[in-house]
Amino acid sequence: MGCASSIHISDRVVYHSGKESEDSHSPQQTNSTQHPGNPAASGLPIKPASCKPTLTEVPFGPMKLFKDQLQVLLVFAKEDSQSNGFCSACEKAGFRCSVVRSAESAAESFQEKHHDLVIMDHRHSRHFDAEALCRSIRAIPSSENTVIVAVVKRPDREEASVMPLINAGFNRRYVENANAMACYNELLQLEHGELRAQFKLRAGNAIFTALEQSQEAIEITSEDQVIQYVNPAYESIMGYQQGELIGKEIIEVPKSEKNKPDLLETINSCIRKGKEWQGIYYAKKRNGDSIQQNVKITPVIGQGGKIRHYVSINRPLNDNNKNDKPGVQAESQTDIQSSKHKDRRKGSLDVRSTTSRGSDGSSQRRHSSMARIHSMTIEAPITKVINIINAAQESSPIPVVEALDRVLEILRTTELYSPALGTKDEDPHTNDLVGGLMTDGLRRLSGNEYIFSTKPPHAPSHLATPLTLNDIPPRIAVTMENEDSWDFDIFTVEAATMKRPLTFLGMQIFSRFRVCEFLNCPEAVLRSWLQGVEANYHSSNSYHNSTHAADVLHATAYFLCKERVKQSLDPIDEVAALIAATVHDVDHPGRTNSFLCNAGSELAILYNDTAVLESHHAALAFQITTRDDKCNIFKNMERNEYRTLRQAIIDMVLATEMTKHFEHVNKFVNSINKPLAALDENGGNGDEESVKGVLTTPENRILIKRMLIKCADISNPCRPQELCIEWAGRISEEYFAQTDEEKRQCLPVVMPVFDRNTCSIPKSQISFIDYFITDMFDAWDAFADLPNLMQHLDNNFKYWKGMDDRKLHTLRPPPE
Repeated sequence: MGCASSIHISDRVVYHSGKESEDSHSPQQTNSTQHPGNPAASGLPIKPASCKPTLTEVPFGPMKLFKDQLQVLLVFAKEDSQSNGFCSACEKAGFRCSVVRSAESAAESFQEKHHDLVIMDHRHSRHFDAEALCRSIRAIPSSENTVIVAVVKRPDREEASVMPLINAGFNRRYVENANAMACYNELLQLEHGELRAQFKLRAGNAIFTALEQSQEAIEITSEDQVIQYVNPAYESIMGYQQGELIGKEIIEVPKSEKNKPDLLETINSCIRKGKEWQGIYYAKKRNGDSIQQNVKITPVIGQGGKIRHYVSINRPLNDNNKNDKPGVQAESQTDIQSSKHKDRRKGSLDVRSTTSRGSDGSSQRRHSSMARIHSMTIEAPITKVINIINAAQESSPIPVVEALDRVLEILRTTELYSPALGTKDEDPHTNDLVGGLMTDGLRRLSGNEYIFSTKPPHAPSHLATPLTLNDIPPRIAVTMENEDSWDFDIFTVEAATMKRPLTFLGMQIFSRFRVCEFLNCPEAVLRSWLQGVEANYHSSNSYHNSTHAADVLHATAYFLCKERVKQSLDPIDEVAALIAATVHDVDHPGRTNSFLCNAGSELAILYNDTAVLESHHAALAFQITTRDDKCNIFKNMERNEYRTLRQAIIDMVLATEMTKHFEHVNKFVNSINKPLAALDENGGNGDEESVKGVLTTPENRILIKRMLIKCADISNPCRPQELCIEWAGRISEEYFAQTDEEKRQCLPVVMPVFDRNTCSIPKSQISFIDYFITDMFDAWDAFADLPNLMQHLDNNFKYWKGMDDRKLHTLRPPPE
């Protein structure tokens, strides 16, 4: 005979083990029948020595699986006919069974045994909350493949919905029926249905482990050729992260131009017939390089005899593409592993935070941000070099380690961080944003020139009488009451000041930071300077106007108040940051650098097509300041201090130029984030002096100031949703106007997708967030601790994604 269950009961847990006699231990036994020395009476499981459980063979593709006895957990607060019915059914089916009487015992028992099946009494809520217990069990990672059944009352009248049970984590319900055969039939259906399916899914973990460890690049797509999976070897060879590819169609991934024009058509024709294709294929890596691979694509037949998946196995032909040289890896294995299963905004990897400050929640969130920092997809060649050196240091003697430290120090203070750029995909919105913001334009062959003259600065004329801080009208003052909050609404100040918010907000923020005291200048000079700067912003621009400057000034002031930033910067740095934010877009014409270069404008000629606008903003700011003693805020500064301040302001304004975006972010991550994380990992919270040493070196202070103003400049996606939407509308309108003018002037259209008749604003925002915002703010959040900004960013991304999923092209959905 085989092994069936015997039953042992305590007042907390009833155990069923291998088969003994049918009546030697009945389900009705309790503690009152316990006897000294009897293992059954003590509630311990009995496993007869003479009887081994029978293993059931379960086929799973080419795998041969063997299923042990099922383990069942019965959760019934009291013994009744229903619990006895399931006890008898378990005994008859040969399942090992535990019975518990409370929610606490259920959680404890499940943690210990990880049962295959949990049957829970949902009929009597006064004893325990079955749905809450189910949720708590589902929170245990090992419950992923457990089937949980709710025993419910027989409905008196109307049939109730099962959705509350499903939402709580139950797989199915069982309408109470104490008949032993009914319970037995239910167990048989579960065993051969959902439990067997879950058993196979568990075996799937072994298959995924093999895929993850494979040295060959593996890609799995759906029948519609939507990418469903890529393994770490694929990420390492191709330079992508899973999150960039999963859910995209194959046709969206950039293709190499080295393949024959008809090769893709040949491949598709073959595999769609269910035939395997194998041959040489050039793939395009994320950085734009082509790589020659031996590729095998196998169609996988599934339900209905149809092709349900395609599996592609790719092996680089060139040994230089492989990372198998002993002792040296192009990318650290830690980085590769840490990026597995990465989602853009839901990382949960166990990487130490760069700081121990803040609540447990913010600390865990910063763990997530640092995980993404360690697996960033913007790696430049120099970053890989640093990873190799770090790996070599681990097994090197002390003199070599010290020498390599010096090498790293040199590398981190030179201009070696620009990545080889390739767009994340062939999405036209991303391509146009990169082309429009990160290049200096395409040279036109025609002789037309679009004139932006280097005209003299405007003098303020709209404010006849200079204001003091105390003279600000109450209707304006009330709009600035919460200017120290991130959720501050700059548009209310814009409306109250008739589109001139910079002077008023500047007076308040500069006063809060005691800028006049530092500069040794009267308040009247400061307000005249603010008025002069604001007069040179173009109110006709929909985006690049003084409201944008005020918004960036507000964000800069907010960041300067963060504890880690305050630890890093000196007063002169703070003043430089506030002034740079104020002037960073002064006299902006509402057109991009690419436009000015294509148009052959005077500014482009003056600055040799290089950082045209940013150079102009910085130069004009000092022209405005020094042209008249009445607005020269630097007049009373000591010469050397002025030169230091001037250099810092210029450096920060130039940092807002987008062609060096990834260079600045990369240097910040590698020179500041990662060393701080290393200090945390090596010494708990990190030695205070060592942390200070990282934060306050002259080179790192420059990197922090650059990152600060860059984040302030393009922080719109991290603002509250209504503000984010308003800014999106304004920048879109400015780009639309540029496209209109390019067409009128017969200039190259820098960003074709920004055609007011066809543009999808949600798509443009998604691309901007994906390509420029996410990695940068992950790095800045890990440094400065900004949970509210990251929550806004997440909410705004979901909003734009929802709009795009509905195929809407507008800022807001149509009214219901």
